[in-house]
Amino acid sequence: MRILLVEDEPKLARSIARALEEEGYAVDVEKDGLAADRRLSVHHGDYDLVILDLLLPGKDGIALCRDARERGIVTPVLMLTARDAVEDRVLGLDCGADDYLVKPFAFVELLSRIRALGRRPRAAHAPVLRVGSLALDPATQEARCDGHTLPLTLKEFRLLEYFMGRPHEVVSRQDLFDHLWDFAANQLSRVVDVHVNNLRAKLIKHCDDVSIETIRGIGYRLRF
Repeated sequence: MRILLVEDEPKLARSIARALEEEGYAVDVEKDGLAADRRLSVHHGDYDLVILDLLLPGKDGIALCRDARERGIVTPVLMLTARDAVEDRVLGLDCGADDYLVKPFAFVELLSRIRALGRRPRAAHAPVLRVGSLALDPATQEARCDGHTLPLTLKEFRLLEYFMGRPHEVVSRQDLFDHLWDFAANQLSRVVDVHVNNLRAKLIKHCDDVSIETIRGIGYRLRF
């Protein structure tokens, strides 16, 4: 899952981003409402979730969320705010936010809200992905093959989910990087190859009829 975090408090933004990255999420951070609005307008298709502070310089979270919805952007929005009055929560939800979390909050609650929002679109369209004898369930965060659960890291799970949505399709390293890593990651590193190789080794060990093929000079393809 790739997340756009819009938070103008640098310490809090770093803390949230670091914790989410440790959980396997790719996180891009914006601290200004106008900059976030521009990024969301152009790159909204790259994000699975927006974590949006209510009070922002340039353009506040209410206006940003409302304008995004008016432009047809349906990316789930989790709004953060220090305001806990009922009317503030209603205002946030009425502008198009999908959920609302009051500061200060426990990180485990933030994770729970993220998982719940991440399940909504998948549950509506494709509850379980199946390729050969391999099945991936986004709701339970499990991948199974021939009755055995694959011991995947979060990043490997996201990679497999991406591949399984495109069986037999050649996927470039750049596509994988753009979808699963944030803008600050080093594109010159071998991070994509390392994670794909680790995932491939687990498929070889646990799944006889599904494999990841290297397409030299381009990327990879899921075969079955």
